[in-house]
Amino acid sequence: MNRLLLMLALVLVVFTSCKKSTHQEINQDHLIYATLWFQSSPENQALYHQGFNIAKMQLAQFVSVKSEKPKAVVVDIDETMLDNSPFQAQEIIDNKEFSSEFWNEWSQLGKAKALPGAKEFSNFCDSIGVTLFYISNRKTTELDATIKNLDSLGFSFAKPEYFLLKENESSKKTRREKVSAEFDIVMLIGDNLNDFSEVFESRGDDWGASLVEQYKNEFGKRYIVLPNPMYGDWEKNLYKTKDLTPEQKYELRKQAVKGFK
Repeated sequence: MNRLLLMLALVLVVFTSCKKSTHQEINQDHLIYATLWFQSSPENQALYHQGFNIAKMQLAQFVSVKSEKPKAVVVDIDETMLDNSPFQAQEIIDNKEFSSEFWNEWSQLGKAKALPGAKEFSNFCDSIGVTLFYISNRKTTELDATIKNLDSLGFSFAKPEYFLLKENESSKKTRREKVSAEFDIVMLIGDNLNDFSEVFESRGDDWGASLVEQYKNEFGKRYIVLPNPMYGDWEKNLYKTKDLTPEQKYELRKQAVKGFK
């Protein structure tokens, strides 16, 4: 009898261990649909064209208004000008979470493709005399590879003086202020609300919905938002802390969705 109980206990331990292992193995599966949509849906392609078409129309109007300083546009890089979805896909394939080392392996390749309408928009800025600045949270050690990547794709302003990458802080406030000291920033383009203003850095319990409502008249005018369902600062409201297991993250994602019952 004791032997039978011991065997049952061992089976239970093995089963529990396998169950935990399975959860660990699929911890990046939540990225699959978002990454597939980003890479394959024509709706994503259309939204980028739509965003940059609106940006061109608005910019043409801004140029007609005289200002004391020369005009500038500030753009993010990742999921704004360059498509890094292959990196997200590799996270899924390798079942590997984000790390600086893993990201650097990708970015140093300089193989990211241009997103729809992005290169053309940079060329448009150049053609009408508006300076374009790339403010990104890529690290300064990625500068050379980033410039080579953009230049190889035909982007305008692919020179060091037009890049303000991350040195110490993630907030882009100081870098925007540096541009504002000499230029009139008439437009900002990005996939993350933090790309537009520091007011979006503390979003509150409503994930920033009230802030978006407050600044709603800026979107489609000075602020051009591009789609990115794969990652972003909105996730901070979901996870709250970094010290979570894949199982805990899964549970939080499941709890956050809102059904009809």
